[in-house]
Amino acid sequence: MNIRIVTLLIATHITVSVFGFAVGIYVLPILIAPPAPSEAAVKAMSSQARYSTQFRRDLKDSDSLHWGEGKVSITSKSISLMGKLAPGPDYKLYLSPAYVETEAGFNRLKSNMVRVGDVKTFDNFVVEIPAGIEPSNFNSVIIWCEAFGQFITSAKYR
Repeated sequence: MNIRIVTLLIATHITVSVFGFAVGIYVLPILIAPPAPSEAAVKAMSSQARYSTQFRRDLKDSDSLHWGEGKVSITSKSISLMGKLAPGPDYKLYLSPAYVETEAGFNRLKSNMVRVGDVKTFDNFVVEIPAGIEPSNFNSVIIWCEAFGQFITSAKYR
């Protein structure tokens, strides 16, 4: 077999493998996501909200693969979203004492934030607030991809 053909075969196999791996990283969280809470369940929780705000797609570090949109409701026991998030792995919900909309801002203030919990669904979510975390001590809610250090979305609620 000619060296040119062997080189071409190796290059195409590597390209297809890298592409397949990237698609797998994007699709796997969608495939393993638990069922999203119903619209009625999220509305019931949001009716008890002490604070509410909106995730928007047009933030500085949001892009076509990293975004969120919809109504966020915060009670003393849970944070819910009636809306959508771009699918991705390892999403975490944080409360922050200052509003940020960039990765640099998040990394700068991360030590002052509190991680509330995991976001495992992309159409609506409800995340329970652990005991000892008081939402009134913060003013912003942030979704962050821990695995890739990627800002997803944020919103200021106070």
